[in-house]
Amino acid sequence: MLEVEHLSKSFGGLHALVDVSFSVKTGEIFGLIGPNGSGKTTTINLLTGVYKASTGKVALDGKDLSGKSPHVIVKAGLARTFQNLRLFPGRTVLDNVRAAQTVHCRSLWSRFGAFQNAEERKLREEAEQLLQRLSLTDRIKWQASALSYGEKKRLEIARALALRPRILLLDEPAAGMNPVELDWLIKVVHEIKESGVGIVLIEHHMKLVMNVCDRIAVLNFGRKIAEDEAGTIARDPAVIEAYLGKAH
Repeated sequence: MLEVEHLSKSFGGLHALVDVSFSVKTGEIFGLIGPNGSGKTTTINLLTGVYKASTGKVALDGKDLSGKSPHVIVKAGLARTFQNLRLFPGRTVLDNVRAAQTVHCRSLWSRFGAFQNAEERKLREEAEQLLQRLSLTDRIKWQASALSYGEKKRLEIARALALRPRILLLDEPAAGMNPVELDWLIKVVHEIKESGVGIVLIEHHMKLVMNVCDRIAVLNFGRKIAEDEAGTIARDPAVIEAYLGKAH
């Protein structure tokens, strides 16, 4: 279980996040929504060690991750995708996934791919299975730069899953996807949940959020203003006001 307790972050006099708490079980999809600038990506950056929290605690399966470095957090079981793509454009699709697998390598030989030992073969098979799962098998030898935007988003998900997370943080995975890709993404997110991985989903696309999330928390001006099941959140007056304004 991911536990976030009283998390806050200030940049000088700007309070980007104020006293935010929530929890996410493995095998649960937890939505984190809110208007632009509400603190969603700041939250993800705090959870993954990109930023250090001003106050608060982050724990995964009882292990305190507060203030830890990103590589320590990844090894503990917390992985993410990025709102702005951060692939290795000059490397192949397979290489991008294999890069994430270095955290699992026990030997230096396997880590640097010097020999095709048993560990190396197992990791390669796992990478190929992930690419098949994300419908990228026919692109396996392509450079990442040659993929369409939607395919690049799928590759980021495959790379994050290669880290074998207990909790996966998806930062706007539907951005740039067409309706067919969106329907595919809904299916994949459900499959990830069924595999036992917990998901924190940051997303503006309400069709995706309402179709997959078990619970949703809403941020506005860095504060949590609501948390409940999807249907209840959709009818919450404070949520409607935050998204549409008082006049509506």
